[in-house]
Amino acid sequence: MKFPESHGKLYLIPSTLGENEPLEVLPISLKRTIEEIDDYIVENEKSARRFIKKVSPRKSQPDLNIQVLNKYTDPASLPALLDPCLEGFNVGVLSEAGCPGIADPGADVVRLAHQMNIRVVPLVGPSSIVLALMASGLNGQSFAFNGYLPIDTAERKRTIRSLEKHARNSGQSQIFIETPYRNNKLMEEFLRTLSGNTLLCVAVDLTLPTEMVVTRPVSEWKQEQLPDLHKRPAIFILQA
Repeated sequence: MKFPESHGKLYLIPSTLGENEPLEVLPISLKRTIEEIDDYIVENEKSARRFIKKVSPRKSQPDLNIQVLNKYTDPASLPALLDPCLEGFNVGVLSEAGCPGIADPGADVVRLAHQMNIRVVPLVGPSSIVLALMASGLNGQSFAFNGYLPIDTAERKRTIRSLEKHARNSGQSQIFIETPYRNNKLMEEFLRTLSGNTLLCVAVDLTLPTEMVVTRPVSEWKQEQLPDLHKRPAIFILQA
């Protein structure tokens, strides 16, 4: 398929997973891309500007055209976000953490770019989901990312049991995230609900100095002093 030469490209630009220096975990090619792009679609303008400044300190902040895309964005306004691409300018999509489009509202504008025949260019960078699965020792051939579990206690318990049963029958790894201030409660819920021989991986603070990735049967987790996960970005993976 050929893309119109008059269109700019949509670059998917990964960001860091925490407060470390960007070029410690991101390739130098990303720096060159950011230096060439002035139009951005971001989840949070303040943090996006801070990230861009860290990567390219000499880049002129007043020259940046930044549009916000988050869970509050009106879907009807999405096409206008891609106007610079139609005018021949490259646009960068920046997530709050990790890779745009993965557990991220950027997926909506990426899908629209395909519909508008705009070339999408994903760049290399850290994904907490992939890093956790890599380090877990669990099934990386077949896995499912389930996002957030239900908040209601009874519904959450039913969902955990259902996904554990599916994991047991299929061998598929099941991956979850949680709002950081509810991590400890979710961990406790896993230990109350899952079978003792189910493997549970907890991956915390990935790429940061405090990084921890541990996979244990639930029965062993119950015998250990649990790590404090409060307000720490975490990924949970189970395999029955």
